[in-house]
Order: sequence, then structure tokens, then C-alpha cells
Amino acid sequence: MSIYRTHTCGELRKSDVGKDVTIAGWIHSVRDHGGVIFIDLRDNYGLTQVVINPECDFYQSLDRWRVETVVQFGGAVVARTEGTVNPKLATGEIELVAKTMQILGEAEVIPFQIAKDDQAPEAMRLKYRFLDLRKDRLHKNIILRSEVIAEMRKYMTGIGFHEFQTPILTASSPEGARDYLVPSRLHPGKFYALPQAPQQFKQLLMVAGFDRYFQIAPCFRDEDARADRSPGEFYQLDMEMSFVDQEEIFKVIEGLFDHIFGKFSTKKFAASPFPRIPYLEAMRRFGSDKPDLRNPLEMIDVTECFRDCEFKAFASTVANGGVVRAIRAPQVAGKPRKFFDDLIGYAQENGAKGMAYIIWTGTEEKSPIVKFLNREILDNLKKIGGVEDGDALFFLADNEKLVQKVGGAVIPELGRQLNLIDPNEFKFCWIVDFPMFELDEETNQVCFSHNPFSMPQGGLKALETMNPLDILAYQYDIVCNGIELSSGAIRNHMPAVMYKAFEIAGYDRSVVDEKFGGMINAFKLGAPPHGGIAPGVDRIVMLLADEPNIREVIAFPFNQQAQDLMMNAPAEVTLKQLRELHLQVVLPKKMADQQNAENNAK
Repeated sequence: MSIYRTHTCGELRKSDVGKDVTIAGWIHSVRDHGGVIFIDLRDNYGLTQVVINPECDFYQSLDRWRVETVVQFGGAVVARTEGTVNPKLATGEIELVAKTMQILGEAEVIPFQIAKDDQAPEAMRLKYRFLDLRKDRLHKNIILRSEVIAEMRKYMTGIGFHEFQTPILTASSPEGARDYLVPSRLHPGKFYALPQAPQQFKQLLMVAGFDRYFQIAPCFRDEDARADRSPGEFYQLDMEMSFVDQEEIFKVIEGLFDHIFGKFSTKKFAASPFPRIPYLEAMRRFGSDKPDLRNPLEMIDVTECFRDCEFKAFASTVANGGVVRAIRAPQVAGKPRKFFDDLIGYAQENGAKGMAYIIWTGTEEKSPIVKFLNREILDNLKKIGGVEDGDALFFLADNEKLVQKVGGAVIPELGRQLNLIDPNEFKFCWIVDFPMFELDEETNQVCFSHNPFSMPQGGLKALETMNPLDILAYQYDIVCNGIELSSGAIRNHMPAVMYKAFEIAGYDRSVVDEKFGGMINAFKLGAPPHGGIAPGVDRIVMLLADEPNIREVIAFPFNQQAQDLMMNAPAEVTLKQLRELHLQVVLPKKMADQQNAENNAK
């Protein structure tokens, strides 16, 4: 028995009536009912109502108590009277009549309220994150995160995986996002890098013969924040398997997600197998490799309908090699003109020159472009688009890449405006057959499009005989409700194939030997076929907690500028530390000038 409590604040029930107990926690709220004081006492497990009568010897000190002070109460458990039972609380049928009290940790005036949402600024919430974590919603999110990770470990070990830890200090790689670099004291001028992912190490574990590996892995990338991406660090369920093809990996992940979402989700969940959509098809249909399958809208190819038509804007686009795509909007005939104008404006904000539309009212077709289209074209568009009376088709015409980009923005926006997306459902899909290479928009050179360690479909023969931009890879993403949860691949485990792939991407043999020497040397000594994936823990918990921002499921997140406002990181270090690391700080000129001005002013 603890010296501070016999029960938690979420434990007592009607069966405990008559017991003398001790509880401890934070003062959540205080209410004065005609001299009798009611306090809600809160701990990690819940709330218990404490009753303090005026005859208590500590009653007079109540005026000095503040909410969030940590207090211990001893007293008797009594049943609440009829009409005062609180069905929203697990402890709502009882209350504790206090006999003794001891303050364990006095609180000063708190910067924002815990018992109610007072819309505190995010910067203040992050500065006092330990207070923010006391709030019920956020507290439950972090508990959920812990439970999800525990369940992941249980599931993975249950199907034969072993958890191994890989190095945090490693070498920088030339691909991917920016590395976080760590200077070496013992090797002046040289740096470690924090791992963007345990990619090479988990492959080396397969070469070492371990067969099935997983890890709840911390990963570090110096990239900008987004709603579904935390800057600085994140966690993923990293896994790798030997002697497998991608379908075997899909089966493991689908089983895991069936288990995790089946256990923790309160929403509808479309169980496995999840749909497989080739990358090029996803881009053509949805304009995105992260489609939200809850949204029934997609792009329909109507290019041939406008070839040689009287509507010159579309006909000339087609003649110059462009495409025309249509998006069906159901039952919008009664919408005001502003609805159509606003949607066109939205398309233009996302890069479109414009966006045409046709409305089928049931008696006529309404559109500024109808006069340029004959009956055959209109009927063909209606048939191809699956149009019913009351529907409209929106049209995008330009080069295919731009049409996909704009369509990828318009489809989710139109789905939201028409309330077509069920917020109480999870829908997964696999995006497969990614291109191995793409053209760098800045240099116009061939580069890796996804993961440089992926096996090209067709192996060495494809690399030697095909146009690099036509080569597909055994690469795949898993997507849920428009959010990418993970990328993965069957790995390139053959040295000759790896050298050739990197050569096409502009890296000669010496670069591969220098940057990936550990892995390429291992492959030369017998490597099994292997592959893996790494679902993001933060994003999974964000979906399960139904939170719009990933910071709400991370205990101590950075802000959008990659700063820890609570611990004041990043921060300047001492000259002694810099000297030990053989470093000199060279500030950008604007910052240096500002610092000099401040020093001169002092």
C-alpha cells in the first residue's frame, strides 16, 4: 500500500461504500454549495468528488488553495444521494467525505485552465506542455499512443518478429531529406548523422540472417512541419522480412492494421485485403498518390470527346498533346452561381488557367461552353461521366501533369463541400508500381523517384534495356483516408543491380562504395531477397484519436519552427563546447549584423 493513497481517483465504486480510504491528486475544480465545499480530485485514472464540511479543522485553509494544487484526502466513501449521481463518471455513484487533508504540492496561478478549454495560444500550450498534458483529451491521446505501441509489439512478436535496436549515430546519406548532423569531438571536421530511418541497418540484419525484424524506431529529418508531420523527429514501426515478395509483406501489415484498428477504432473500418492501385492509375484517377477512398469523386478521361470539336480552347489543348479530364459533381444543379465560381477560383489558386463545367438539369444542359458542343458530344460526355439529371461535370484541360495536380486539389475540396466524405470511416489502400526514376525539375536529370534501395521490376535487364522513366519498382505505399502511413519496398539486394541503378541516377561506383560501403560489401557476401515497410506510429495514433494535428498525439512536440519552447531548444552553446568540437559558428549576415547591433547597444 502506498503511503499517499489506498485507491486511485478512478477506482472507487458503490461497492466501496463504508470504507475509509486515502486518495491523492490534483484539484480539478472547486464548488461552494452553501458552505459545503465540493472538490473534484483528478489523477491519471479519473476523477473523484470530495466533500468538505465546515466542521473540518482544515476548512478555513480552503481559501488559500488553488486549482492544480496536489492534495491528499483521507475519509469515508459514501453513496451519492438520488439525483446527484453523475453517470458520466466511473466514480459517479460515490463521493469521499473528507476527514483529513495534506497538501503535497502547492500550485501557483496557472497560465491557462485545465478543467475547461480556454483556447490558450499554441505557443503557451507548448511552453507549459506538462500542464497541457493534464487535460483530459490530450492525456487520453498519450495513453492511447502507449497502448497502440504496446499492442504493435505484442502482435509483431506473436507472428515471429524479433525487436532489435539500430544505431542512432550513423553516417549521412546523399538521398532523402536533410540530415541532422552531430559533430565528432574525436574526429575533427567529421560528422555523424541522426538516422532518417534505420534503412541500411535493417537490411543488414536480413543479410545477417535474422529473417524477421521490427523496431519502434525514432527517426530524424530536418524538414518543415505539416499537420500530419512533426518536424525533427518521429516514430515508426520499422520492419523487414527475408525471402518474401510484396504480397507477403502486405499480408503482415493488413493483419496488423486489422488488429490495431479493430481494437482501438470507434469508426467503421474496411478490413483487409485493401485495394491495390498502381501509381500511374492513382495519379490519373485522383491526381494524387494518397487518395481518400471515402470520397467517390475521381477524374474521368474525356480527351477524345474534345478532339476536333468547336470549343477551340479544349481542341487546341488536345492537338498539342494535352488532356481533358472531367470530375462528376452529383446533384449540384440547384447550387447558386457562386458555388461554381468559387470552385473555379479554387482550381485557379492551385495552378489551373480555368475550369469549365456543364450542368445537366434534366431538361437542358447549362454552361458557357454548351454552344460550342454538338448533341453527340454532350450525350457522349453524359454517358462516359455516368451523369444523372441534376449532376454537373467540371473539366480541366492542360498538360497531364498540371491536370493531375489541379485535380488532386479539386477532388478533396469538392468532396468536402458536398459532404461526400464519411468522417466516421477508415478506408485503406495500397499504392503500388511506383516509377523507379523521375526527372529532376531543376536539373532535368534522372534521379530516384522514391527509394534508391528498391528492386526494379525486371532487374538488371530492365536497367540495361529500358528507358529509365519507364522502369517500375517494387515500391508501395499504404494510405488511409488520404494520409500516407508508410512507404516500403522489396529491396535491391544484388550488387550489380545496385551499381547500375545508382549509375542511372548519376552516382558512379566509387560513390556507392563510399556512401553505402557497409551494405554493398554485405551484399557481395550473400544476401537474401528481402523487403519491408515502416508505418508511422504518430500518424496511426493521430487517425485513431481523430486529431487533425499530429502534435496532439506527441507528448513533447516541436512547434512549426522546430523549436521546443518548454526546454528552449535549439539553444546557443558555450565557446568551450564549440572549441571541444573544433567548430566555429558563422551566422548569416543579417543575423550577425543584428547581434552586433545588440551588443553595441549594451
